[in-house]
Amino acid sequence: MSKKNVVITYGTFDVLHYGHINLLKRAKSLGCYLVVGLSTDEFNERKGKKAFYTFNERKQLLESIKYVDEVIEEKCWEQKITDLQKYHVDIFVMGNDWEGKFDFLSEYCKVTYLPRTQGISSTMIRESLQA
Repeated sequence: MSKKNVVITYGTFDVLHYGHINLLKRAKSLGCYLVVGLSTDEFNERKGKKAFYTFNERKQLLESIKYVDEVIEEKCWEQKITDLQKYHVDIFVMGNDWEGKFDFLSEYCKVTYLPRTQGISSTMIRESLQA
């Protein structure tokens, strides 16, 4: 892959909502090519997360979003450095709820934390459906 302002972000992207779309849109606006590292079902299980949709279903949803150029498997926390090198990443993006947690990656690329979309989250959706 040639150098073309590659941006990468990671997540589970379960219960996809407009906050996710806003994040992906803003991430893509920072470069020309957006790679999304999507947590596998096994990795989610190790993190103690339970997703409603399977990895393949979540991947299909992400691939249908015009801002996303490529979806890759996120199998573990430690793969990020390898991904940055493999995909020649220029900008690593996460929501600002992760602020400071990935600053160590700044020796490989620019690290950017984007503000979350106010008034929406996967947790909020799940809780309101249980009420």
